[in-house]
Amino acid sequence: MDARITFITLPVADIAASRRFYVDGLGWQPAFEAPGGVIFFRVGPTVMLSLWNRAEFEEEVGPLPAGGGIPPLTLSHNMPDVAGVDEVMRDAAAAGAQIVRPARHREWGGYSGYFADPDGFRWEVAYNPQPLGVELMQAAGLV
Repeated sequence: MDARITFITLPVADIAASRRFYVDGLGWQPAFEAPGGVIFFRVGPTVMLSLWNRAEFEEEVGPLPAGGGIPPLTLSHNMPDVAGVDEVMRDAAAAGAQIVRPARHREWGGYSGYFADPDGFRWEVAYNPQPLGVELMQAAGLV
């Protein structure tokens, strides 16, 4: 198996609320949608983010752990500069995101903050001036 990811799937409690956040709030365009069931967003040339109705997810994949808390993963959206991070954080807040950590300069030389989507999934918005961060922005055509 080669090191590659083509889908990231997040089980969501209310697909309509997630649609309002990602489509109406952030302006993302679905690549595929089965109303009430699943929405796919192309987030890279070969990567899709899938938001899947939690009940249907559990039916196919198995039960999620009970107990609540923060989902044990983060998704990151890198920007080519500090101003871009601030802009995305403002857009997310306007779309209804909870800002869980305002953007700030980090000890590793970058700048980042975190917001939570309607299901509590944490998104990091980051500017990374290190070589790998620059490489990612070049690959995305942003620098």
